[in-house]
Amino acid sequence: MRRPCRRSKMWSGLPAGAGRPCGFDHPAVVTLREEILAEASRLGFLACGVASLDPSRFGDALDTWLARGFGGTMRYLHRQAKKRKNPALIVEGAVRAVVVLDSYLPRHSADGAGRVPSAERRVPRIAKYARGRDYHLELGERLGELSRFLIERGATVARAFADAGPVPERELAARAGLGWIGKNTMLIRPGTGSFFFIGSVLTDLPLEVDRPFETDHCGTCTRCLDACPTDALVEPRTLDATRCISYLTIEHKPDPDPELARQFQGWAFGCDICNDVCPWNERFAAATDRSAYQDRGDIPLDDPDFFERLDAAGFAARFADTPLERPGLVRMRRNFATAYQSLEP
Repeated sequence: MRRPCRRSKMWSGLPAGAGRPCGFDHPAVVTLREEILAEASRLGFLACGVASLDPSRFGDALDTWLARGFGGTMRYLHRQAKKRKNPALIVEGAVRAVVVLDSYLPRHSADGAGRVPSAERRVPRIAKYARGRDYHLELGERLGELSRFLIERGATVARAFADAGPVPERELAARAGLGWIGKNTMLIRPGTGSFFFIGSVLTDLPLEVDRPFETDHCGTCTRCLDACPTDALVEPRTLDATRCISYLTIEHKPDPDPELARQFQGWAFGCDICNDVCPWNERFAAATDRSAYQDRGDIPLDDPDFFERLDAAGFAARFADTPLERPGLVRMRRNFATAYQSLEP
């Protein structure tokens, strides 16, 4: 039973001094920082901000999270913990992070943002971000351009990260004034929601930093916690990955626990539930025009034997450079079968 949601006041702007939307009006004298923000806008990013690489204030929380086993089989999180807790150790000489947001909501999904898909259409579901080109490639290419721009402007260190490596993206984004970390663990931006990727360039340029976004605008809302079918959100802002549908359909190689799998609600790759039910997405989520993130429409979701009929070569040809390439054919066959089983009455 969903508990009442008393929302904090919503607005479409940001506090003065916070990480700015790309494309703001420039004064007559343009600083290097403003040149970088303008370049981020030219590259099509939704917003851009600058953060320090000071030690994380969540270091103890990360240690506790890992000790509780919430990272599952993602052993790299243990290996990367020291750098995640002190991002200045990630790239030698780096002192700042230029952080960008990249909207990915496909056009056909815009009307459904903020609403869980109807259970009446009993077909498997693919997460919205996975419908088009692999974002590691799409985002990475434009971050590479931004890195080169920084080098041209005097940086000797400018390394791009597109959701890879030990970068604590959400904390750096909040530190750059781009939003706050919601109860669903996602970065939420006022007037935008949370359907975006986070990328960063770590640099030695001593740029002026943005004012961190420190206000929590989730209020007393618990929609994300209430809606998660596997109870992966064990408490506000704490995710047990071993119960998360996204983890179990993407990162986790063994078959999922049958009891958990019955709760998947048709998700075959990833999951959007805690984003879909968020009031900020319900009100503000807007589709991107970027062609790379549009739904390719190449998966007949109502065909339970689709992946069974594909051979390895056919799968590779069809899903090259897409997120579905990562799990491979064998695991997508398993995921599709599990998704259909979870839809059975």
